[in-house]
Amino acid sequence: MLGLFSNKTTHPLADAREAKRILAEVASREPLGGVEDAGAWLESLAADDSFKLAQRLDLIFRIDEAAVAQTRRLGRDYPALAGANRAQETRHWQAGHGYWQQVAAAYLDCMARARAAEKDAEAIRVHLPLMYCRLISALAAQLKWDQFHYGPVEREYWKTLGGIYLAAVEAKAAQKPLQLYAGLAETTIEAEYLKVLVFHAASMDNLRPLEIELAERFIAYFLPFFALIRELRPENVYWVDVAKPLPPTRLAKVPEITPTLRFFNGTRAVDAVKKTIEQIRGENRVPPGINLGAQYKIDAVIPVLEHLALCWAPKPPMRGDARHRINAPLRVVNGLATVHHRLSGRSNGTDGIESWVVDDVSLGGLGAQATISNPDWIRIGGLIGVQPDGGDNWLIGIVRRYVRTGQKQASVGIQTVSKAPRAVVADAGGIYTEALLLDVPEVGEYARMALPPNALEDKVALLFPVDDKNARLHPREILVTGPDFVIANFFVQSYS
Repeated sequence: MLGLFSNKTTHPLADAREAKRILAEVASREPLGGVEDAGAWLESLAADDSFKLAQRLDLIFRIDEAAVAQTRRLGRDYPALAGANRAQETRHWQAGHGYWQQVAAAYLDCMARARAAEKDAEAIRVHLPLMYCRLISALAAQLKWDQFHYGPVEREYWKTLGGIYLAAVEAKAAQKPLQLYAGLAETTIEAEYLKVLVFHAASMDNLRPLEIELAERFIAYFLPFFALIRELRPENVYWVDVAKPLPPTRLAKVPEITPTLRFFNGTRAVDAVKKTIEQIRGENRVPPGINLGAQYKIDAVIPVLEHLALCWAPKPPMRGDARHRINAPLRVVNGLATVHHRLSGRSNGTDGIESWVVDDVSLGGLGAQATISNPDWIRIGGLIGVQPDGGDNWLIGIVRRYVRTGQKQASVGIQTVSKAPRAVVADAGGIYTEALLLDVPEVGEYARMALPPNALEDKVALLFPVDDKNARLHPREILVTGPDFVIANFFVQSYS
C-alpha cells in the first residue's frame, strides 16, 4: 500500500517478497490458525522499533486485510462452541478477542507515533481516514467478542473510541466515503462509530452468543435508518458525550450540553425491522439482501429482530412486575441434572452450591450479584435452582440477563419458572428419565415439566409417582429450550 521498506531490520516482513508469502499463507489458513498467525505477526511487529511509521502502518494494513475473512468466520463459528466444548471455546475466544485487541493497539500506536513526530505524520496523512475507520472497526469487533463473554467493558473503551471519532471530525474526514476492506461497500468513519453505539444500545446482555452474532449483522443492515446528530430534538432516544468515558445512554433527562454531545434514535429503524419481520414470515425466509453469514431458521432470526425493535423503541421496555430492593444471600446450583439431584435428596451439604447475593425480587424473578467461579458456567438461557436465605424450598429459574461487572463479579437476571418444583423419575415407554415437575398436576389441565431434550418424544406419555399418587402426562408443545433441557406443556390424563 505504502511501498516503503527499510533494509535496517532482519524482520521477515521487512522483505517485500517474504511479506507477500507470509500474508498469503495467513489468508489461506483455516480461521483459527489464520487469526492466531496474524496475531503473532502483529505482536512481532510491535516489538520491533526499526520500522518507520509509514512502513509499520503499511504492514498493519496488510495483516489486517489478510486476516479479515478468517476473523469474520471465527465470529460466525464461535457461538456453536459456546457452552459445548470448554477448551475449544476458550481457545477461539482468546484468539478472536486477542486478535482485535492487537489490531486496535497497533493502530493506536501509529496514532501516538504520528502525534509525536510531525515528519512521520506527514508521511501517512493521506492514509489517516482509513486508519481511523479500521481502528473503530477493530474496537467494534473487540466489543462483540467482549459481549460473547458478557463483558466487562471498561469505561476508558468509550473515551478511546470517541477520541478516534473526534480526531476524524477534526481532520474533516468523518463523513467521507471510503472502502473499509476490499470487496465491501463504502462506509464512513461516522457510520462505523455509530454502529458501535447502536450495538451497545441493543442490550446484548440478554442474548445468547448466536443471537449476538445475528444482532451485529442486522445492525449493519439497518444502520442507514440511524443518524448521529448534534441537535437535541424531541425524537432523540439516546445520547453520548464523545469526549467522556461513558457508553451511550437512553435520554431520560437532558444531559449537560457540551460541544461533543451527540444524539441518535431508532424510530425509523423500528419501522424497518417490523416490515422485515412481516416479510420473513410471509416468505418463510430471510430476504436475500440481508447477509447473516450463513443460513438460519426463521425461528432463530425473528426473536433477534423483535429484541432489536424493543431496544430501539422510543419508550424503553417496561418491567412486567414491580421490583423490590433487598440484600440477601442466595444459594445457587446449575443445570437440570444438578438441580434434580438436589431436590431428590441425592446431593447434600454444600457440594455444587454457589453463594450469590440477591439485589431485587419481583413476582416474575430476581436480580443477583454473582461470584464467577472457575470454570464460568453462567449462560443466557441456562436452568438453575435457587434457594433464598432462610428458605427450605428451591425455586427453578432461567438466566435471562448476564453482565460481567468485573473479572470475578457479574450481575445476573433470573426469571422464575417454578416456586414449588418436584424431582421425579419418569417412565417414557420403558425408558426412565430424570425430570422436574414444575406445576401441581390437575386432571384435565396442563402441567409443565423440565427434562433432557432427548427424553421428550411426541405421543409418548410420562408415568411417574409423586406424593403417593401416580401421574400420567402426555406431551404437548415445547415452551422453552436450553442448553441441557426443554420445558414443555403436558396434558394431565390421570393423577391418583
